[in-house]
Amino acid sequence: MKTIGLIGGISWNSTALYYKLINEGVAKALGGLHSAKVLIYSFDFEEIEKRQSSGDWPELGEMLGERGKALKGAGADFLVICANTMHKVVDQVEATSGLEVLHIADAAGEAIKKAGLKSVGLLGTRFTMSEDFYRRRLEEKFGIEVLVPEKDQQQVVNSIIYDELCRGCVQDASNWACQLVIDNLVARGAEGIVLACTELPMLIKPSDVKVPVFDTVKLHAEAAVRRAIK
Repeated sequence: MKTIGLIGGISWNSTALYYKLINEGVAKALGGLHSAKVLIYSFDFEEIEKRQSSGDWPELGEMLGERGKALKGAGADFLVICANTMHKVVDQVEATSGLEVLHIADAAGEAIKKAGLKSVGLLGTRFTMSEDFYRRRLEEKFGIEVLVPEKDQQQVVNSIIYDELCRGCVQDASNWACQLVIDNLVARGAEGIVLACTELPMLIKPSDVKVPVFDTVKLHAEAAVRRAIK
């Protein structure tokens, strides 16, 4: 079994879920007393968020890459970044760490293609929604049309993520607000919704949405299990 290097703490809520899902997946796949071989580096998210806000992405890439290199030295065979947004610096992380990063957008893209959908709506942080690093991968690698919320709705979703979910706060009013954003995306042609922030599954459940929902935490964790036991 390969050893998974988890880069987490962005925020810790989703990192804990990754650890749980990966171990459950390995136990289900292999049976007996099996569990996953996992090494975790968990950041202080305050340090990450400050650099995101200031636009210091090269430093963030270096930070994650150096921790990835440390995980490689400790025995990790590949890396899993427990956040959609931080895949903005995935190339730098791979170059600095010397390890392949299992890309979260690939896990989503494979599931969308398997479901036979041609267009999806994308919810995430303002970086993931407004920039093209995530959309471009889905569009170019998988041929999927990606729709994002209008700018004012992007700000609503972003505020919910950083001000509430990253602090472990889940509010009904925020669920309703996100459902309105999703309804707008569906009206514009989205055949499914990608929860492209690893905190969003805390708030939005498949039963809340009338089209298929793609939970990137679950999909990414499943991909990590497949790679580990391959």
